[in-house]
This record gives sequence, C-alpha cells and structure tokens, in this order.
Amino acid sequence: MTSSPIRTAVAGFGLSGSVFHAPFIAANPAYELSVIATSDSDRRGKAQKSYPQAKIVDTPQNILALADQLDLIVLGTPPATHFPLAKAALEAGLDVVVDKPFVVNSADGEELIALAAKEGRVLTVYQNRRWDGDALTVRKLLDAGTLGTVTRFESGMERWAPTIAKEWKAGATAEDGGGILFDLGTHVLDLALQFFGPAKVTYAEITARRPQEPADDDIFIALRHDSGVISHVTLNLNSQLHGPRFRILGTEGGFVKFGTDPQEPFVQGGGLPTDPEYGVEPPGQYGTLEVDGQKTSVATERGAYPEFYRLLAEKLDDGGTASALPVPVDPAGSVEVLKLIEQARRLAG
Repeated sequence: MTSSPIRTAVAGFGLSGSVFHAPFIAANPAYELSVIATSDSDRRGKAQKSYPQAKIVDTPQNILALADQLDLIVLGTPPATHFPLAKAALEAGLDVVVDKPFVVNSADGEELIALAAKEGRVLTVYQNRRWDGDALTVRKLLDAGTLGTVTRFESGMERWAPTIAKEWKAGATAEDGGGILFDLGTHVLDLALQFFGPAKVTYAEITARRPQEPADDDIFIALRHDSGVISHVTLNLNSQLHGPRFRILGTEGGFVKFGTDPQEPFVQGGGLPTDPEYGVEPPGQYGTLEVDGQKTSVATERGAYPEFYRLLAEKLDDGGTASALPVPVDPAGSVEVLKLIEQARRLAG
C-alpha cells in the first residue's frame, strides 16, 4: 500500500470506466478515486451514486485542468482520443493508464513512450485479458511443460452481436480505432505474443459483414512466431456458434477451453472484486487436457484483474519511473500488437 493514496481520475464511464477501472481502483486502498469524467447524464448519476467521494466532471479536459490535484489518469475513452489525451496528461505531469487499444497506430505509441521517458512519468496499457482465469491457466500449463513443445496456438473471441450498441462504434472506421480488430483483437494478439514471443503475420482476412459496420467484425489472422509456434486468431461478432477460447497443440498433449471469463459479467451484475466468489469459474466450464487419448478436466485459475492495479501501485509507491519494478504492462508490447494489426491490414488489402 502506498504511503498516501494515489489520487486517480477515470476519463470515461462507459463499459471501460464503470466495469474495468473504477471498481478495481475503489477496491484498492492504495488509490483514491478522485474524479470521474462523463458527459452522459445517466452515467453521471450512476458514477455519483457508486462513488460519492469522487468529483464528477463533463470531459477529460476538465480532469486535465485539475492535474495539480491528481497523480494518475485512466483513459477509458474512444481509441481515437487516446493519443491526444495521453500526450496532454503526460505533459501535465500525470502518470497514465491507457485502455486498449493503446493508440490507433504504432508510431503514435512510440511517440508516447518517448514522451513518458522524457517527462519522467509512468505509462502503461490496460491489457487486462492477461489476467483472465483461462489465460492464467494456459500460462500455468505452458510453464509446467505439460503440453511439451507447442506447435499450434488457436485463440478466438466470438460473439453474436448483430447490431452495434455503442454510438461511437457505429461511426468509427478502422482509422478511428473502430472494429473488432482494435477491440478484441488487441487482447488476443497480446496473449499470443506473451505466450510465444515475437511473431509476424503470414495471412489475414479482415471483413465487415454487418450492414452498419464501418470497420470490421469478422477476422482471421495467422502468425508465425520466431519460436516456431504458429498462431491462428479468430474474431467474430457474427457468430451464433462460438468456437473455443483456446485450443493448443503440443508434442505431449493438447488443451481446449470454451467459454468467457467470468470477471466482467460478475462486476456488471453488481459484484465486487473483493467478494469471495469473484473470478471463480464453475467446474462445468473448466478446460480439457488430452494426453495419449486420455481426457482430464483442468480447473481454471482464479481470474485476477485486481493484479493490474496492485502492480501499478507498487510501481508508483516505489518511485515511479525511478523504480526498478516493471509496469503492469509494458507499452512497448502494446506497440508490437499494433504493428501486427498494421501488418494484417496490409496483407488483407
């Protein structure tokens, strides 16, 4: 726990701010949730009711005007705003968390990393799916060598969403950071790099099937990692029959896992990160390990989104950029994800 609370502002109170950030900041005593920015009247009411100690303002610019009263800003705003807001926040002397996608092109990401170093500020990206229970389970299997030498990694995030619910997404092109590749794709590609190291895109299909979709909603990408692993990534918002979240083949065994991590719906349903049942997946949703024709159920590790903010608090309390402790997510890794997206777009034409 920090010696004094990290005075934190959350910019945006849609799904990102209300489900993925504010509850975890409020639940961690190392932080003080000081300011929330949202111009939506319903969201303002929800924010004030849930976090009465927080000052509610209309815009991220209102947060920046209070920079001398803050330590950290969390950007849960649409992707096209991430670069200018993060740049302004760093220049105002704030440490910055940017929700994924980090920015909409790799050059902007590299510029922000250089600026953070120049200003002596901490910059990190909220790649929370690293702490999904199923991702932690995969990591445990890989670290134990249970699957032997992995040859094929398949990862998918598929949903049935025939209409676009969010207003900003309905008008956002790929250049604005719209589409599933920038949304769910940044999670899946990040995990592929985390598990198996640097890679290049060898094949890509990028399609928009919904009539109202201005960017993309049906994706297939093949990667070849320097380690020799081949990764297949599937993203689809037009799927009424969902494929596996993970399917991994190795020389000693294979693992398959279906379903969705329970942390997001748990918080959406009113649960708190401090609840005993938070992040726990029921046995009926466990993955399956197959070795020599024998199938066994593998208990899913407990989901751990709170780890992101725990690690960040340790970093900030230890001196920020002067500390040898790593940030929860190195933004350079998120830039590598953006480079894969750029490669995929070039290949898909």
